[in-house]
Amino acid sequence: MTLFQLLIVAVIQGLTEFLPVSSSGHLALLPALTGTPDQGLAIDVAVHVGTLFAVVLYFRSDVAVALAGTMRLLRGRIDTPGAFLALCLAISTVPVVLIGFIIKMAGLDEMIRSVAVIGWTMLGFGLVLYWADRNGGSQRSAKEWTLRDAATMGLAQALALIPGTSRSGITITAARHLGYDRESAARLSMLMSIPTIAASGALLSLDVAGQADWALARDAAIAAAFAFIAALLALVVMMRLLKTVSFTPYVIYRVLLGIVLLVYAYS
Repeated sequence: MTLFQLLIVAVIQGLTEFLPVSSSGHLALLPALTGTPDQGLAIDVAVHVGTLFAVVLYFRSDVAVALAGTMRLLRGRIDTPGAFLALCLAISTVPVVLIGFIIKMAGLDEMIRSVAVIGWTMLGFGLVLYWADRNGGSQRSAKEWTLRDAATMGLAQALALIPGTSRSGITITAARHLGYDRESAARLSMLMSIPTIAASGALLSLDVAGQADWALARDAAIAAAFAFIAALLALVVMMRLLKTVSFTPYVIYRVLLGIVLLVYAYS
């Protein structure tokens, strides 16, 4: 791939991974609408790694607490906030890992990457996000996360396996519906992304193991760096804006893009 192509793929992944607009949908659309070759699994893994490093860096204090709690959880002890957070994150990750594995083994992942599917999910789940953001309460904070809510958000996260749904969008939707304020909903969604992205990257890595060469490794490193910068920028901007702005701008973007894609798909 050329440097420009790597930049486009990495920036799209980085900017859209954490904004509620669907990174998988945008990456699937790139070759479909531009005619450029698919970036390939190795670059997919690289940009996932870049975004993973970005969210870990941004939420480093929460990650440190969860990691310390994981050690206690592995010893069967849930006696600290960190251990409870680690348990919630584990529970919220199980559905997407299991369903994602089933979809991959059944060969259904390519069947649901059409422009029409992305158009409908962009539009439909965008409207659902708007409804939840407008009608959901704001009386709960991230510190009040429960096992039941983690399971509910985890089931919602599994829907993001359909391109165009948006992992962050659907988990934020679930959190807002459960009564979490906007900033807490986004924070929980971002923390949930860490084990999910790590699991996804590991699964994709199995497919590219032994295929890499020096040129591909160089391209992957460049893509990861670009994705890291773009994702970190997206996180900083979104988390700051949520103090004063709702999710409506993202909804408007999703609805408009969904309509355009449906017109394109059915014309």
